[in-house]
Amino acid sequence: MTHQTTDPNAPAQTTRLQRVPWLAVALFVGLAYGLAWLVTMPLWQADPAAASTPLLAGLLAPVMMLTPGIAALVVVFLARTPRTARARFLGLWPLRPAKRVVWMTVAALFGTLAIGFVTVGVAALAGWVTLDLVNFSGFAALNEAALPDGMDPGILPPPALLIAIQLAMLPLGAVLNSLLALGEELGWRGWLLPALRPLGTWPALALSGAIWGVWHAPLTLLGHNYGLFDWRGVALMTVNCVLWGVLFGWLRLRTGSVWPAVFAHGALNAVGNVTLLFVAAGGELRPELASVVGAAGWIVVAVVIAVLALTRQFAKQPELS
Repeated sequence: MTHQTTDPNAPAQTTRLQRVPWLAVALFVGLAYGLAWLVTMPLWQADPAAASTPLLAGLLAPVMMLTPGIAALVVVFLARTPRTARARFLGLWPLRPAKRVVWMTVAALFGTLAIGFVTVGVAALAGWVTLDLVNFSGFAALNEAALPDGMDPGILPPPALLIAIQLAMLPLGAVLNSLLALGEELGWRGWLLPALRPLGTWPALALSGAIWGVWHAPLTLLGHNYGLFDWRGVALMTVNCVLWGVLFGWLRLRTGSVWPAVFAHGALNAVGNVTLLFVAAGGELRPELASVVGAAGWIVVAVVIAVLALTRQFAKQPELS
């Protein structure tokens, strides 16, 4: 089991489980997966070519994000795992020490946004995407294509201005996305990761990330995220969630709080399509390579994880008091 240092201000009481509650884990996973499939069932019955289907997906995807949190609450309050100190176990409250939690939350939000922009550079250097940082032709083409038939594209503001506005709004978008991300993080990093922690830090991070990745299958198999409609999309999302899950999980374990992971997750969702702002018109954009949830993003996240591991940051896991 990975050695874990103790915060000097931590009390003798601990919120850690001594062994994995496998029955509770099975109940949690079954509920999270079952509810996700139930919520998205209308999408599986809808006509993919119908104009209303993207709108339906936009409505149901946020609801699906709530299902891990619902599963966690069921396990905590009905299956009584854990029996006491539930808010502490979930990392919801108290925020102690408050300064560490607050500043790590701020760093998680802006750090995740930064990873999104570094990903664009990595994708360009690897030759996976062609950028246009002068005319922003790809972004301009997307805006023109969205105009109703017959409308003059000249009415659109300059692409550079629109992009500047979008970039300025990214932190707000990350915060707003965090409201829904709480539904996921309450489940994955709030309950599941601490429940698996008796396995050791790295096995718990990897297994919780893999479970998180497969949970996306109801949408991934419909082409979301990667444009693939078979096991390959699920496999790619699982790899993605293991890597990002290590980073989010570190935030959870390092602070003893779920909130930094919540805001990091919100920032990831906000910056997910940032490459589209800078791509050249006519260039191919393959999400499995050039996006923040593809190979370019994985490279950046892997470097961050390596730095954290080499500086023994994963060994610092204080308890909430």
